[in-house]
Amino acid sequence: MYEPIRTKSVHSMAADQEVPHRSRTEELDIRLAGHLTALLTVTDELRAAVPGPALDDAAERIAEQVTRLRGGVYPLRAAPTGGGDPARAPRLHRRARMLAGSALAVATSRGDRAAAALAAERMEAHEADAAVQELATA
Repeated sequence: MYEPIRTKSVHSMAADQEVPHRSRTEELDIRLAGHLTALLTVTDELRAAVPGPALDDAAERIAEQVTRLRGGVYPLRAAPTGGGDPARAPRLHRRARMLAGSALAVATSRGDRAAAALAAERMEAHEADAAVQELATA
């Protein structure tokens, strides 16, 4: 009644092929570079909203870490989208703090002291800046 299947299943065909696998360190590098790139994007948004040399310096140091993790490939940086509205700053600082915390967790797991130190520094800076911005708008 039923016709037999004449072709191999896609599951067995996939098992027959050599699938390249990344090491745990490579996976953590990719994840850390992603978190730092997101942090760089939020930092660029903050630089448009609340310009200052501290954020300029932080953005460059974050970009250096991403470049190192990506094997010398400099991260793409988009123009900020918020139009430089200072009212967005507290929200952006909270977002940046969360991203820095994620980067810190991955950097610690990877054993990357330079990235961990930068992420911890950015967490503290964004926490302090968010508190100052909230007081200023209250």
